[in-house]
Amino acid sequence: MRAMQLAEPGEPLRLVVREIGKPGSGQLLLRVLACGVCRTDLHIVDGELPRPDRTVIPGHEIVGEVIERGARAERFGIGERVGVPWLGSTCGDCRYCRTGRENLCDGARFTGHHIDGGYAEFALADARYCFALPQGYAPEEAAPLLCAGLIGYRALSIAGDAQTLGIYGFGAAAHIVAQVARFQGRKLFAFALGAAWAGGSDAAPPEPLDAAILFAPVGALVPAALRAVSKGGTVVCAGIHMSEIPAFPYEILWGERRVVSVANLTRRDGEEFLALAPRVPVRTSVEIFPLERANEALARVREGRINGAAVLVMPERTATRE
Repeated sequence: MRAMQLAEPGEPLRLVVREIGKPGSGQLLLRVLACGVCRTDLHIVDGELPRPDRTVIPGHEIVGEVIERGARAERFGIGERVGVPWLGSTCGDCRYCRTGRENLCDGARFTGHHIDGGYAEFALADARYCFALPQGYAPEEAAPLLCAGLIGYRALSIAGDAQTLGIYGFGAAAHIVAQVARFQGRKLFAFALGAAWAGGSDAAPPEPLDAAILFAPVGALVPAALRAVSKGGTVVCAGIHMSEIPAFPYEILWGERRVVSVANLTRRDGEEFLALAPRVPVRTSVEIFPLERANEALARVREGRINGAAVLVMPERTATRE
């Protein structure tokens, strides 16, 4: 199979030919139909996250068709379309896993980081961590739901019942969250179509916010968001990596304001969001790239030159087992 592989952080991905793995116990072999290009992929490729212990195939917004099942992988049938998210496996036994917080598991392994991901024609995945996908979405439309959608949904959940919501950084996740927030009747202050107000990240909204979600990995936005939220408000940092947060006066934190982070996702998040998405209905805006142009897609994401989400697509005619 063809795959785009990371050999050394900081270097471009290389197009390679690799053998297709056989599914082990509990695993599915998927023919990849589409894979979203996420900012987390950039953090891995650029070496901003801990280095994988080997060469790795990035990609954790995978839409694939089940073509082979390992022993005890009976949850999905042959030919069924499934989604593979960032959370690839957990230990299942630590205090976090036992209390419904598997997203914090110290033994978690992540797709496209510890486990080969979807920048390839085929992928292996643990069936327990795959999701059934809602009807009505083409593969390229469904791919962004699997991280941009899921992390955005978790961030929105952590923001609680905030009725006035600010969004900082309007990329793939924010363009999905904005739709969910409006569906829920929240007033949105963002750099976005359909928002009650739009402005630059250094501008103050016309009224205090109940909560703000930061999708841009820019630490300087934390004090800016704290100044924008009212007493009791929440600033949610939704990225897996962020530049250094500058010092700020205690007075902008005082008043029971709080700063929290989003760490990964749980399977419950996925099930809830994928049930909600067609009810909104969430519509994803995507720009499509063939597999071999993955480096171009990553560069466009890095430069902020993507309208919505970038998605790699492997047409059926190109996904051969040779």
